[in-house]
Amino acid sequence: MLRYYITDRKSAGGARALLDLIAANVALGVDRIQIREKDLPPRELAALVEAAVVLAAPCKTRILVNHRCDIALACGAHGVHLTSDDVPAGCVRAIAPPGFEIGVSCHTIDDVRAAAEGGADFAVFSPVFYTPSKAAYGPPAGLEQLRKACRAATIPVFALGGVDETNAPACIAAGAAGIAAIRMFQRAAARSRR
Repeated sequence: MLRYYITDRKSAGGARALLDLIAANVALGVDRIQIREKDLPPRELAALVEAAVVLAAPCKTRILVNHRCDIALACGAHGVHLTSDDVPAGCVRAIAPPGFEIGVSCHTIDDVRAAAEGGADFAVFSPVFYTPSKAAYGPPAGLEQLRKACRAATIPVFALGGVDETNAPACIAAGAAGIAAIRMFQRAAARSRR
C-alpha cells in the first residue's frame, strides 16, 4: 500500500511544525508528500519545497508540489499534483525531466480515465468518505465508485477524502494503490515523535 501525505501547515501549527511533520513522515517511510500550501506566496512556498526536498533526500519519499509546476521544477521536487483547473498533464510532461511525477485530482470515473489518457502517472480519487474539506464536491463517492474508478484506470489510483486508519484497508481492498490524507498522516507523525 502506497502512502501519500498532503500537507496543511495551518492544522499542523505553522510552517516550523509542518517541517517537523514532513521529517517524521519521511522517517516513517511515506511514499509521497504533496506540498499543498495554496495560500503561500511563491518565495515562501519555494523555501518550504526546498526544505522538504532536503528532508526527503536520504530516503525514497518523493516530494510533489500542488499546482505550481514552475516551483516544483525550480526547487528540485519530484513531481507536481494538478487539479482540473491546471494545465493538462501532457503539457507538463513536455517540459518535465525524466522521472518527474504528475498526479491529477479526480472526482469521477471519467476524470480518472482522462487523467490517464492525458499523461498523468497517477490519480487521486476523492472524496471517498465524508470530509469537510471535500464537501463542495458533493456527497462522498463511496467504496463502490472507488472500486469502479480503480477498475477503469490504467494508472494507480489513490483514495482520498475521509480516509483514516479504520477504513484504509477497505480502500485497498477496493483496488486503490494507496491512500492519501492530511489528518491521518499528521496524527501518525505526531505519535512517532513522542
